[in-house]
Amino acid sequence: MQSECKTNPMGEKFQKIKKLKKIRIHREGTDELFYSAFVLIAIAVILWRSFDTIVPFWCFVAVFGPAWLLMLNFYRCPIRYFNADTDRLVVAPADGKIVVIEETEETEYFHDKRLMISIFMSPLNVHANWFPVDGKVKFVHHQNGNYHKAWLPKASEENEHADIMITTPEGDDILVRQVAGAMARRIVTYAKQGEYCFIDEHMGFIKLGSRVDVFLPLGSRPCITMGQTTTGDQTIIAHLP
Repeated sequence: MQSECKTNPMGEKFQKIKKLKKIRIHREGTDELFYSAFVLIAIAVILWRSFDTIVPFWCFVAVFGPAWLLMLNFYRCPIRYFNADTDRLVVAPADGKIVVIEETEETEYFHDKRLMISIFMSPLNVHANWFPVDGKVKFVHHQNGNYHKAWLPKASEENEHADIMITTPEGDDILVRQVAGAMARRIVTYAKQGEYCFIDEHMGFIKLGSRVDVFLPLGSRPCITMGQTTTGDQTIIAHLP
């Protein structure tokens, strides 16, 4: 099914048919999972046939079997749809825990105060990222940087990150920032400048633990609390003013 969207420059509501995305294992992990499974099975067969005892085989399975299952868990990508009206809503772009809810001076793009909401993703969370609002991608910018622990306040500005600016149908600019962490060394961003984007669509993927920041206009009403867990594409994190 193809996505169809129409919009007027004055910010009228988008008319859309959402593209159905049936992804069980994220595409970022299919090759790694397949080739690693092939190698592990080959080694296991060699161990099974090369020794008179099966102890080496079972020791190998006991160590590398759970490791492969952890990798499988890391690349899982549940099928989710936000079954409600999305007008003026901001939905969590990631699974994780709320670590920041504060007004902050955003000096790179807005040069004014914004409401910042940050979600920290542990290695055990789903690492797919979703668009938090409906709109049009204004620009995508990747910035090299450090790899501080993702939950530290300075990580948002100093760590390697990818910035996605989205203009909503009503004309609000929303900044979403994918932030690399001490373990996360690869940020993948699917958003492209000039394309329309919708809640339920994948914005990107971050390998290993990291965080996603959302910068909203002042007057936005947060719907979450510090330490609360979020479910990407499901948890409402704020209402736009």
